[in-house]
Amino acid sequence: MTDATKTPIALESRLVDAARLFSPSAARNRDPIGDQLAGLLPPGARVLEIGSGTGEHAVAVCQRRPDIVWQPSDPDAASRASQDAWAAEAAPNMLPALDLDLTRPEAAEQLGRFDALVCLNVIHIAPWTVAEAIANASQALIADDGLIYLYGPYLEGEATAASNLEFDRSLKSRNPSWGVRARSDVEALFAASGWARPQRHEMPANNLSLVFDRRSPI
Repeated sequence: MTDATKTPIALESRLVDAARLFSPSAARNRDPIGDQLAGLLPPGARVLEIGSGTGEHAVAVCQRRPDIVWQPSDPDAASRASQDAWAAEAAPNMLPALDLDLTRPEAAEQLGRFDALVCLNVIHIAPWTVAEAIANASQALIADDGLIYLYGPYLEGEATAASNLEFDRSLKSRNPSWGVRARSDVEALFAASGWARPQRHEMPANNLSLVFDRRSPI
């Protein structure tokens, strides 16, 4: 394994071994995320991950659930190479990584339907238009009985953890279009695309997982 290297979109230094990238943050949270998703996904689920990063989260879930098919994606070439290298090493149920940017109108065409959409630690290090694109695309990409799983830090008014407020300031100092998102804003965005109020699960280091399913017909 070589010395730490910085990828263009990472907020951390990452170790690299050939094409595989190693994320310190993924090492800390991949097991609780993997355990939770393993219990949520239906048998034989077809899963689309948006912004798969190093690919370590995908591996954690795929190893726990060899019955599923996982489609990783990322607009960053080094990240896609890492995802493919991890898949070859440890997760044969991961498909080749896609160069996917849902802010491009044509990006979701011909992808088919999935049982779940997973997005981990993305919407706070991207413009709000990325969250909007994910919500909009979810209407066509996710089956009627499917789910969306979002993981990361959120602002929750007076209940917001001090570390998340500081993280929000740090992100905005790097890029004014980034920032820890208000949970209420995220829920309203996905509600507009037909998703019910999510299940809220507390996760390590003041992060949350939000699990959305379709709004019941009135």
